[in-house]
Amino acid sequence: MNPDQPLTLLGGLTPAQFMKTYWQKKPLLIRQAIPDFKSPISVAALKKMSKRDDVESRLIQREKDQWQMDCGPFSRLPKASTPDWTLLVQSVDIHDDAACELMNQFRFVPDARLDDLMISLATVGGGVGPHFDSYDVFLLQAHGRRRWQFGQQSDLSLVDGLPLKILSDFIPEQEFVLEPGDMLYLPPQAAHDGVALDECMTISIGFRAPDEAALARGMLEAAADQIVARAGLASGPYGEPPLPGPKLEALYRDPKQAATSHPAEIPDGLIQTAVKAVSKIQFNEALAHRFLGCWLTEPNQAAVFEGYEDNYDEDEDKPYTHWVLDRRTRMLYRGKQLFINGEVAAVDAEAGLKILADERMLAGSHPAAKKFSQEAVEALADWLDAGWIHLIRK
Repeated sequence: MNPDQPLTLLGGLTPAQFMKTYWQKKPLLIRQAIPDFKSPISVAALKKMSKRDDVESRLIQREKDQWQMDCGPFSRLPKASTPDWTLLVQSVDIHDDAACELMNQFRFVPDARLDDLMISLATVGGGVGPHFDSYDVFLLQAHGRRRWQFGQQSDLSLVDGLPLKILSDFIPEQEFVLEPGDMLYLPPQAAHDGVALDECMTISIGFRAPDEAALARGMLEAAADQIVARAGLASGPYGEPPLPGPKLEALYRDPKQAATSHPAEIPDGLIQTAVKAVSKIQFNEALAHRFLGCWLTEPNQAAVFEGYEDNYDEDEDKPYTHWVLDRRTRMLYRGKQLFINGEVAAVDAEAGLKILADERMLAGSHPAAKKFSQEAVEALADWLDAGWIHLIRK
């Protein structure tokens, strides 16, 4: 995606302009971001999806000031004529190709930040109350009309005792009614409240935003795994060679330990040795690459891949021409390292594989594909068998 190419999706802004002016800074209303927009999934299909065990869904109902939230799957849903209820279906992109293609239009933001596509179906008056999100979100109206009120207030205190995180004192600064094709971008912690004016469907494209605690915990866990690898395993936690660094195999020694009259007291020498041992662990960019690459490419817990034999079509005369990533596959790279579906790939991130990761598709006739190493060819074959990638005809 060309960051300097104006997009109708962004109201004529280029991705570079949007990221510089609005991303994580201030809201943006875009009328007809997708002209003549038709939802990638119908109301009936969304309701049917909420009945599946492998789909995460929630039903939110409000009666006066009383809120109720139930988790799916749902054998029955309230009637469309019943007001004030909302169905939320999470991660629709891993269950539907058209939804995945829609989400991919937002890949001017790094894949490491892109999370999922959620769809909200609401009857008249339906909503989830005034709230704020801790992440960036694009709210695309797919069907019907929804009134949005929003502002960037500093008071984000919540009402106690509710199943939802609802602001106790919501002070809207702006109000708009969105119709199909209209879209609203909101940065993190922008207070907002959306209410359905008729039966409506809203698509939310959300972005993950890990906090420092999650990042620190992940780095510590990755370091612990590498300690185990250095201590004698043939490979690291994701099948990769252990990171280079000092081995932590020396046993604690205290030849100068004196006899003690306080046997329950922890010795100074043991404390100092523990501090010295942990100081040998290198919390560097190499460890961060490996931790983030594997963590950020972990497939959604509901993702189920179908192998090559399940997708192969031998009846077509037209030959296969392209490699394409499965909609559930997550693939990232950093330098020469390649990560796919929670693993360190057993092949370097050579040019053709980087194109496949960036474009999610690669023609077999592409010059980079013709220069694939033997290791890349073998990796592609393994991923094909696993259903992580597919061969298609174009």
